Amino acid sequence: MNAKRWVAVGIAVALFIFSGITAGLTKKETKETDELSSINTLLYGSNQLSETVLEDGSSSDKIAKIQVEGTITGGSGGLFSTETYNHEELLDQIQAIKKSPSVKAVLLEVNTPGGGVYESAELARALQELQQDNKIPIYVSMKNMAASGGYYISAHADKIFATQETVTGSIGVIMSSLNYSGLLEKLGVEDATVKSGALKDMGSGTRPETKEEEEVLQAYIDSAYNRFVGVVSEGRKMSEEEVKKIADGRIYDGQQALDAGLIDEIGFPDEALKALRKDYGLEDAQYVQYSVKSSGFASTWLGAKLAQIQGLQPSESSQVQALLKSIGTSEAPKAMYYYGGE
Repeated sequence: MNAKRWVAVGIAVALFIFSGITAGLTKKETKETDELSSINTLLYGSNQLSETVLEDGSSSDKIAKIQVEGTITGGSGGLFSTETYNHEELLDQIQAIKKSPSVKAVLLEVNTPGGGVYESAELARALQELQQDNKIPIYVSMKNMAASGGYYISAHADKIFATQETVTGSIGVIMSSLNYSGLLEKLGVEDATVKSGALKDMGSGTRPETKEEEEVLQAYIDSAYNRFVGVVSEGRKMSEEEVKKIADGRIYDGQQALDAGLIDEIGFPDEALKALRKDYGLEDAQYVQYSVKSSGFASTWLGAKLAQIQGLQPSESSQVQALLKSIGTSEAPKAMYYYGGE
């Protein structure tokens, strides 16, 4: 064998050894990744939806519970509410129910002041598609509050229950911002914004609002309001004129909402479930809920910090940034189907 052949053999052997080492490292990394995933699942639980039986019964006929708690915002929002709202998980729950032929009805429990215009519309659309595509009834049980966007997502239900104490209504749109141009003037600070058009910094708090800006923003809000009125009109089978008479942003308690035609019956969640069973012959149906299960460790301070370090859970600062993006800021206000301002 000449020198060239020996060189070729040497290169081939080197490549073979290198590929073996690489394969070994890859297997090791895969094994370590699988082990880390298993540890994380043990510590925090799985991020997969699982079915929990709330009331036993026939597994061939099920009633699924969907729970809307907290401000309706993108992602996991709800930082300033007592409950955690996770928009993506809710949409996943609806899809899981949609794929289950055994689910014959849905009870939607609503406890929210509303939220983003887009998120409210997206959730309402998903619920309506579930209702129509699967041809199953959706009953709504309003708890403490189902205002603005909370009513928006409820409007197309087959029947709406609320308690006497429920805060509902607040049909309308709000866009809140702060104007501190007067304060800046007193401090001798001037706005030095450079822009391509007169309306490019519309809503800025550093200078007085112009009449043209006010008209543009009002038209934008009116457009969103008319969509809301249309949703209520279609869902409650009322004319838009009838809806507008009761949709000036005011809130109603349960009895007032019943008198206005915004709900169908007074009752708590258990009474809504009982009525749903009776109305559709589902007395023996299982009552289930689809949700992501987390371990007790995940809810502790140490668990949350460890999850943040691993990048499995957003930090407090990133949660605040996500919330501000979803609800808007004084510099970039956002239209909201929301009760109580921003």
